[in-house]
Amino acid sequence: MPLLRSLFISLSTNRPIRRFSEASSMGRKMSSRFVAGVRMEDALHVARQLNQQGLSVTLDSLGESVSSEADAQRAAEIYHRLLDQIAQQKLNANISVKLTQMGMDFAPELTETIVRSLAEHCRTTGNFLRIDMEGSALTQPTLDMVRRVHALPGNAGHIGIVIQAYLYRSQQDIAQLVADGIRIRLCKGAYQEPATVAFPAKSDVDQNYVRLAETLLSSAIYHGIATHDEAMIRAVQHYARKQGIAADHFEFQMLYGVRRDLQRKLVHEGYRVRIYLPFGSEWYPYFMRRLAERPANVFFILRNLFRA
Repeated sequence: MPLLRSLFISLSTNRPIRRFSEASSMGRKMSSRFVAGVRMEDALHVARQLNQQGLSVTLDSLGESVSSEADAQRAAEIYHRLLDQIAQQKLNANISVKLTQMGMDFAPELTETIVRSLAEHCRTTGNFLRIDMEGSALTQPTLDMVRRVHALPGNAGHIGIVIQAYLYRSQQDIAQLVADGIRIRLCKGAYQEPATVAFPAKSDVDQNYVRLAETLLSSAIYHGIATHDEAMIRAVQHYARKQGIAADHFEFQMLYGVRRDLQRKLVHEGYRVRIYLPFGSEWYPYFMRRLAERPANVFFILRNLFRA
């Protein structure tokens, strides 16, 4: 499986294969397991269905590493429209944004202006903006920007961040973020990182994940525990029960199309569950990283691809 993980991470950055896949009907059919659709309307429709099942939603307009201010502004406008539609349709949903989609690679000042505008929109509509985490080269700039925007008057509780458990630095980062009162989404991580910055062994990542999850649950802040790993989920449940932490003090977060049975089970048991719901035409890098996280998904897709 480590070889498959490396293969899919490598494929996620292959531009010729990406162009072919995103243009092909077969590629779109394969991705539909994990992506709500190409249009915003598709995603809003799925979000409503998930809400009816007792699941909350995080909406993500797929895309990353834009190369012009115009592209960054177009990406931001989609999120502003999403926030208006969430409020209008009274959906239990918030938004998740990648900074490279807002111009971080070439214009950090522009990106921060966009993030401030989205946070303000969330404040006025009573919503929440999650800043996603990308490769480790962007970890510190992302943390710095989120802390600055969170510190602006009225923004507390309306902007949060993602922390990746496979990075050595994450325990220290969480301590600072919790001290600042910033909500965190904890995940394992889905980028190829060197052993100088990240745990190379899965067992070490798992141990760190549980340790960080316990830190988050023990804080006074509402956090998201993002995992499909039942061992991680059991560890979180055990710690919460042992410490008398209420089930509504945190939420489990899962990806659209992954472990639907487990999502329903957790809701039935009284836990809050939020589904990360991506949409858009630029689905290829996201799709490849999902396969890298869980290569067994490849066999699931192939089994179901040609069913009527």
